Amino acid sequence: MIDIPGGVVDLRDDRKATHWSVDIAPFRMARYVTTMRDSANPKVNVSWIDAIAACNNLSAQDGLTPAYHDLDSESPTWDRTSNGYRLPTEAEWQYACKAGTPGYRYGPIDEIAWYEANSGDTCHPVGSKVPNAWGLHDMIGNVWEWCWDLYDPEVYGTYRIFRGGSWSEVARGCGASVRRRSHPSFAIDDLGFRIAQSAGPGA
Repeated sequence: MIDIPGGVVDLRDDRKATHWSVDIAPFRMARYVTTMRDSANPKVNVSWIDAIAACNNLSAQDGLTPAYHDLDSESPTWDRTSNGYRLPTEAEWQYACKAGTPGYRYGPIDEIAWYEANSGDTCHPVGSKVPNAWGLHDMIGNVWEWCWDLYDPEVYGTYRIFRGGSWSEVARGCGASVRRRSHPSFAIDDLGFRIAQSAGPGA
């Protein structure tokens, strides 16, 4: 896990032509996207529900307090006082992805990301591309990453956000501000997750 300093991130929703700023408290984020057991390849075909359940399981294994409750309901809850592993919010994800850089990406795309033009139509072991300034690998490309947030409850109900682009995505779809969404039960071969952890007492 890498310590991410606090700060501010600017988000936007091109669909609604809105933008807003979010204050980010210090937190921790995994250096790599979650991998398959005994493999350096990303864990994919994992739904949002699967991802939060995995966070709870990992927390229990490490003696931490699980972050999520009511996983069998349509609206699982997040105990923000928990020291357990969790998904990043989309604001945390974008802030960590950019790592203080101002651009759409934190480096030249072929150096930092596996995407449609260089992936050979498959995902790749994590950590084989150049990390961002905070040491996070594959934040752009390789596999999309689930975030905690609802996309637009009034229009899309329980749909959740995922970020970052993937090995099958064209270059313009691989950037720090790209937002996608799907049903929390949705799973596909270019979508995974990366764990985060709050940096409060006991974490």
